[in-house]
Amino acid sequence: MTTPPDSQETLLETARRELYTAVVGDICDTLGFRRQFLFPEIQPVSGGRSPGILVGRAMPVLEADVFREPAGPSPFGLMLKALDDLKPQEVYVCTGGGRRYALVGELMCTAMAARGAVGAVCDGYARDIAAIREMGYPVFARGAYSQDQRGRGAVLDFRIPIEINGVRIEPGDLVVADADGVMIVPSEASTEVLSKAIEKARSEKKVKGAIENGMLASEAFERFGIL
Repeated sequence: MTTPPDSQETLLETARRELYTAVVGDICDTLGFRRQFLFPEIQPVSGGRSPGILVGRAMPVLEADVFREPAGPSPFGLMLKALDDLKPQEVYVCTGGGRRYALVGELMCTAMAARGAVGAVCDGYARDIAAIREMGYPVFARGAYSQDQRGRGAVLDFRIPIEINGVRIEPGDLVVADADGVMIVPSEASTEVLSKAIEKARSEKKVKGAIENGMLASEAFERFGIL
């Protein structure tokens, strides 16, 4: 049964307030989705400041190395078209290029934010980190590197399936990311995963309170079934 759009939006907003990747990952495990995390090297570019949680729908982007600017109106391949095609609540998820250049920068993030996209995840580097931090825009990448992708990388396609760390990412899949990692939830399971994760997160708060008030960990697990 399809969840109505307004209910989906409410669920996403609740997820942003209450969830974190650990609890979402736990629920994925119980439902048989046991390999959903991307490379652990993909981290928030916000330095020591916690970025909170990023929750949105994947807009997959396929990059490739080039060794001269491609022919055509754009020196970046289809990157500009991909940015212009972003929809509200989407996440720009890019992979496929090497490590010779940055996949995301300040102006790209400005374009993403203007389209209503909620963040970016890159299997590669980002640049203009200070400006991105100033914007407060959620970007997850392997690190910082200033070298431009012009003449070094180009977008081949977007809104197509891609893979990162063996995790298949389809258009519309759910992206969940925080300081502990980045994970993908298949779109067909996202409503069930988020609903159960919210329930588990609220139960974990009760467990935390019980332990703080003197309950032993073994007693807490016996009573609540989680730890």
